Amino acid sequence: MPQIVVVGAGLAGLRAAQELRRQGFDGAITVVGAERHRPYDRPPLSKGLLLGKVTAADIGLLPAEQEAELDVDWRLGRTIAAIGDGMVTLEDGERLTADGIVLASGARPRELPLGADLAGVQTLRTIEDAQRLRAGLTAGARLTVIGAGLIGGEIAAGATALGADVTVVEVEPEPFSRLFDPSVAALLHDTHLDAGVRLLTGTAVVGVAGTGRVESVELADGRRIDTDLLLIGVGAVPNVEFLGGSGIACDGGVLTDEFGRTSVRGIVAAGDVAHYRSPAGHRIRYEHWTNARDMPPVAVAALLAQLNGRPDPATPYDPVPYYWSDQYGHHIQVAGIVRPDDETRLVEGRLEDASFVLEHTRGGISTAVVAWDSPRTFNRLRRQLRRPA
Repeated sequence: MPQIVVVGAGLAGLRAAQELRRQGFDGAITVVGAERHRPYDRPPLSKGLLLGKVTAADIGLLPAEQEAELDVDWRLGRTIAAIGDGMVTLEDGERLTADGIVLASGARPRELPLGADLAGVQTLRTIEDAQRLRAGLTAGARLTVIGAGLIGGEIAAGATALGADVTVVEVEPEPFSRLFDPSVAALLHDTHLDAGVRLLTGTAVVGVAGTGRVESVELADGRRIDTDLLLIGVGAVPNVEFLGGSGIACDGGVLTDEFGRTSVRGIVAAGDVAHYRSPAGHRIRYEHWTNARDMPPVAVAALLAQLNGRPDPATPYDPVPYYWSDQYGHHIQVAGIVRPDDETRLVEGRLEDASFVLEHTRGGISTAVVAWDSPRTFNRLRRQLRRPA
């Protein structure tokens, strides 16, 4: 019986297994995941789980009634040591024969050389990370967040709602400027300030002090901030270290073509780990939930075509990027690629009312839509967006 090994038990790995069955693969599927959990939804970690609105049991992605039908051999709490010669070798020495491999190993939070040996210093990626952070966010707890991105903003908002004293440190002069145009970034900035968050911009954390546990951080400008918790939210690093010696080309992720195919026949990649080539020839790696959901069907189709000697799939992977953020009860949505030199047009509402839809255009072509608590109009305009050039 043919066997396909899926490396990664997150959303992309689960989607790959589901698509293998949906697209007619009736052989054995083994899914190897570093975490001990069945696949679960990560966005709630910085939203509902942090606030106590949902539990770990609520965010599972595979209902029990679907698991038996999927018929997957789960190898959880296991990591990969090597891939090569049609074999996947686990860290404990077990070897899995693989006629095909789907790399869906995702990414991990980027770490900084700051207080690694101190309690209270952490990133957020797993259920355990969220539970540990939640346990420390008692009323009056002092939290310092490094990075004013989506994760940093959501954690700051959630911690503030729990009664914590929050400081966000951002190296850029304007917070949230990598995510939104200046007007929306300024509105989100003001929303955080109104909630009592301190935003320290144009500086960086250069030192962490404490005895056994973090007690303070030192900024590049000489300031010192007393803190009980330090959350590092400065992006992610694709998990590719186990691919050394495999012959699979990697550069900022696993390099693939527009169908998710890697440099080694019979191996495809999807999700956060994939640095794919768009049909226009650009290299792209998205770390958004929708990418982990939408790329596996294309990669699986390409893998099965290779294994079965069929022609290439007809449809390459060419998505319109989409992400969202929930902060202070507001739902912020972005589709397309926002660039600082875009022309913008207010389609609906007013920024002052914190309810609006903003359209971005380049050369008269709509290229991005940003909405704040206006999902209906946003969804309509999102469907009209062109793929990124």
